[in-house]
Amino acid sequence: MKTILVPTENNAAMTSALDAALLLAQKFDACIEGFALRPAVADIVAMDPDAGLTMVAVKENDAEMVRQAEDTFRSFMRGHGLQERAADATAAASLSWTWHAGAPSGQDFAGSYGRVFDVIVLARPGEAWQSPSMVTLESALFESGRPVLIAPPTSPRSLGRHVLIAWNRSTEQARATAFAMPLLRLAERITILTVEGATVAGPSGVELARSLRMNGIAAEPITVAAGKTNAGDAILAKAAALGCDLIVKGAYTQSRLRQMIFGGTTRHILANAELPVLMAH
Repeated sequence: MKTILVPTENNAAMTSALDAALLLAQKFDACIEGFALRPAVADIVAMDPDAGLTMVAVKENDAEMVRQAEDTFRSFMRGHGLQERAADATAAASLSWTWHAGAPSGQDFAGSYGRVFDVIVLARPGEAWQSPSMVTLESALFESGRPVLIAPPTSPRSLGRHVLIAWNRSTEQARATAFAMPLLRLAERITILTVEGATVAGPSGVELARSLRMNGIAAEPITVAAGKTNAGDAILAKAAALGCDLIVKGAYTQSRLRQMIFGGTTRHILANAELPVLMAH
């Protein structure tokens, strides 16, 4: 995980996302790249078509969002002593940062540009004004083909020491686990958690543990009952009880539309996780 992308905007959740990216970069001596994340100009106008905004005013607002995002990113990196990497550098990555100037507006860029990074780091989406957008997260999950590290509302103090793999036997979970292998190799402890009644057909947690052992990675498989709670609650409760500092979770085993209407494990964890979550679809 040598290349880390952090879509950057000026909101309160950004500190946690940057802190999570820094913890990850320190593990792998990686380069963190930021770009200004903001709505497309057409979306700004569509929010309030009767506001009488001129195109000049909209573009000025867009430029101000870019400036604030860049200031936020640069101030964080310099404040933590990271060296800036030249955009045209060809040497292998080291602990450093770079800024992608000229990124287009719109939430979809996180997904398309993220395809050439090892991981994308985003803050957990929220409902409050100026909270990180679910649209950005889903663009990253569905369009990048890369894992997404979702930072909790409060900055994490550690990342990847004790990892919980939320094993539901699905293709999505298998992909997330494969993406997490560099982290699993460095972890002090790994727990493979299966929630009864919340799985699809596929290999068991015991079989996953065997596969990891063959890769030189020790992991403990456990199974719990959801009880009166849902699978998402059971996963978060067990992660908290064990003192985990990372959950590895496949995203949207059920369809996105079904989870929006009826709820689901992915939606529950996205709404409630208080620790970093590495997701992939």
